[in-house]
Amino acid sequence: MAEPLFVPATPETTRIAVFDAAFPPVASIASGERVTLECVSGLGDAVPGEGSGMTIPDGLRAIGLAHGTAPGGHIITGPVEVRGAEPGDALRVEIERIELGANWGFCGFRPLAGTLPEDFPFRRMLHIPVDQAAKTCTLPMGGGIKLSLAPFFGVMGVAPPEDWGRISTKEPRAHGGNLDNKELVEGTTLWLPVHVAGARFSAGDGHGVQGDGEVCINALETCLTGTFGLHVEKGGGARDPILRYPRAETPTHFITMGMNEDLDLAMKQALREMIAFIAARTNLSAADAYQFCSLAVDFRVTQTVNGEKGVHGMLRKGLLF
Repeated sequence: MAEPLFVPATPETTRIAVFDAAFPPVASIASGERVTLECVSGLGDAVPGEGSGMTIPDGLRAIGLAHGTAPGGHIITGPVEVRGAEPGDALRVEIERIELGANWGFCGFRPLAGTLPEDFPFRRMLHIPVDQAAKTCTLPMGGGIKLSLAPFFGVMGVAPPEDWGRISTKEPRAHGGNLDNKELVEGTTLWLPVHVAGARFSAGDGHGVQGDGEVCINALETCLTGTFGLHVEKGGGARDPILRYPRAETPTHFITMGMNEDLDLAMKQALREMIAFIAARTNLSAADAYQFCSLAVDFRVTQTVNGEKGVHGMLRKGLLF
């Protein structure tokens, strides 16, 4: 197998906090080829100070110098053009490998953000040591609580539709983006609907570990390097004439997603997507699938802090297919 194309994190290959169909690709591959994206996280006080023993990757240091020291949003590497992708297709993203890129991460909250801003109307930032070999982090609380890591990219997305213009990376939408779905670890697959020629895939917002809900606004934000196989499925695939919304598959589950400012409506969307997914692959009617979901599908709160809240439905493999 050919080596993947490597895209380093530099001021020229990254964007801060925005998606836009007008961004030109920083790299180009054919459908079925692989790309490795170096992704970094942290600007302003999210970056540890000198003497902390925490190493700042060269790419992050250069991006910080280019964009200033003020706190910023997600640092996104890309976009990568996948030749042959057209609007109406689906991009199948095989998440082949995720490597820790720093010996630290951060977790913070700030006024007017998070799930309980009325309870915590102040700013707090923690810098958290990471053991890259052991894949653990040690929290500076409770006598040094140790957590096992399960790294994933909070942001994976394609270019949004052209008529959306420039949009924030904060809110997840139909193009993907800030999904913050902790199930999307190494070895899983994400499907994204294509809106512009070339799809233009980007990733960033590395998370070392996260609880469902991501309640304070951050997970363990850290630098990650990911290798992705990018495959164009024409027309969305045989069973999905038009893929409308991100969908995923793990070794054990099929996943549908919903996002909305109203958590109830996010739940309805994830459920409707799951009903349609089941009905397209079985002889069950929509009513059958609705009842089956009530009996056997788990719906979880993905995150509550991105403006557009998230719910994901988990259908265990082997129950139906």
